Amino acid sequence: MAQAARPQHGLLSFLDTDGKSHPVENTIAVATLMIGLISFVTARFPGLHLVSSWTGLIGMLGGAWGQLISATTGERFLLIIGLGASGVGFYLGMAHGGLFGGLLG
Repeated sequence: MAQAARPQHGLLSFLDTDGKSHPVENTIAVATLMIGLISFVTARFPGLHLVSSWTGLIGMLGGAWGQLISATTGERFLLIIGLGASGVGFYLGMAHGGLFGGLLG
């Protein structure tokens, strides 16, 4: 119980609830959240369907990988939020023109 007595410091310390550092998992969780937010925001503009669909696809793939390797509940929480935002952005981007948007034909 020595780790319970030590206060955790840092901006993302809530992600390491088991007392161990998980830099790769934390990075994937935060990256998925940021990419998901970009996809979600750009999906509001039909002219940015290429950005929203590609970032949504990347966010969903990265979030799925992050779910496989996540170690704590905090990481999984951020991953689910990012996956949801990426999914919404991807599907709205696909509805507005798709991944290639008429560039291939």
